[in-house]
Amino acid sequence: MKLTIVGSGYVGLVAGACFSESGNDVICMDKDENKIEQLNKGVIPIYEPGLDVMIKRNHRNGRLRFTTDMKEAVEKSDVIFIAVGTPPDEDGSADLTHVLAVAKAIGQNMNKEKIVVNKSTVPVGTAKKVNDQIAKETDIPFNVVSNPEFLKEGAAIDDFMYPDRVIIGTGNDKVAETMRELYAPFVRTGNPIIIMDEYSAELTKYAANSILATKISFMNEIANLCDKIGADVSMVRKGIGSDKRIGYSFIFPGVGYGGSCFPKDVKAIIRTAKDYDYDLKVLEAVEDVNNAQKLVMIPKILDHFNNDIKGKTFAVWGLSFKPKTDDMREAPSIQIIHELHRLGAKITAHDPVAHEEAKHIGLTDYMTLYDDYYDAVEGADGVILVTEWLNYGEPDFQRMKELMNTPVIFDGRNIYQPNKIKDHGFAYYGIGRR
Repeated sequence: MKLTIVGSGYVGLVAGACFSESGNDVICMDKDENKIEQLNKGVIPIYEPGLDVMIKRNHRNGRLRFTTDMKEAVEKSDVIFIAVGTPPDEDGSADLTHVLAVAKAIGQNMNKEKIVVNKSTVPVGTAKKVNDQIAKETDIPFNVVSNPEFLKEGAAIDDFMYPDRVIIGTGNDKVAETMRELYAPFVRTGNPIIIMDEYSAELTKYAANSILATKISFMNEIANLCDKIGADVSMVRKGIGSDKRIGYSFIFPGVGYGGSCFPKDVKAIIRTAKDYDYDLKVLEAVEDVNNAQKLVMIPKILDHFNNDIKGKTFAVWGLSFKPKTDDMREAPSIQIIHELHRLGAKITAHDPVAHEEAKHIGLTDYMTLYDDYYDAVEGADGVILVTEWLNYGEPDFQRMKELMNTPVIFDGRNIYQPNKIKDHGFAYYGIGRR
């Protein structure tokens, strides 16, 4: 098929690469001239394992092109995906400015019947708004489909190529069949393509992310309770995760969730409910818990140092909101670093891939970055593990102890065994650990 992806960000690039990998002719369109120029040179603007190789291979083979020309991108495609950002407004609702601007441009450049697919995460009712916006610009027939993405940063290629399910929101049988054909190469193992109405498809995306966020916040609450009563959350997790109804996924306690999806989507579904005079009380609590959880380590740090960390140096290991990505949107590290700075501490930091992003958001005004995580701990009064990158899992503790002023580890992801850390001569603080 001939496809256009409008928006060359995270979702757009992954979709474009994977659709071209399955043999389609794909145009990735973006108005950012510098981004398109870099992509045409083989420079990928985001870090995602395997994405650069796939993009370069399909670009070289002529199945994947990059352009800023909206007219060309629309005219030469049969199916057009909208994959632009929907940032949260001040009230938490999704800002549809970019989505509707793309819809308008599609209508203005329509030359034949098209399928227009919402790939962006959008609130219920957006398909109708996109439909209405395009209809203002053209009399040529078209259909709007809701097709939410379910990609985990750090595993996006696998998620796209081998999806648990594909959600297609349309009431048109012919369009549904075209979408089935497009996605057929990715579901050969039998995972379902589920056809539903547009409203249900739009809500499915928000509901899925919200229930995962709920599991995280619930487990963080249990971990905090463990700290109060002396239980061990790692044991509790084993006890509840073995129940097939619950499972082990998304019940790892830590310093809260971040990223581009969970915080934004929880806010958006809460806002959508309020538009219909309904309060999602559980999700409001989920959001409150997560906001507080990002700073859960600060009282532990203050308690260890008798409420005075002015002049102390802390090495932060991990800046991205999760491993295998450079994404720092809503990352707990940001709040932790700002709070340490406010309390008068000095901060050093390391992350395998997020240094440029940390510089971009101005976080280096408050800390010093090091290319080697051992260099970051030299002279430190404590290490704060924020992101559970694999290379932090088995460090040389003896070397760390020799480099640090004070041998103490604040484990924000519970990746270490407390007794083992203490055997190495460190004080240890986790979340809900005995």
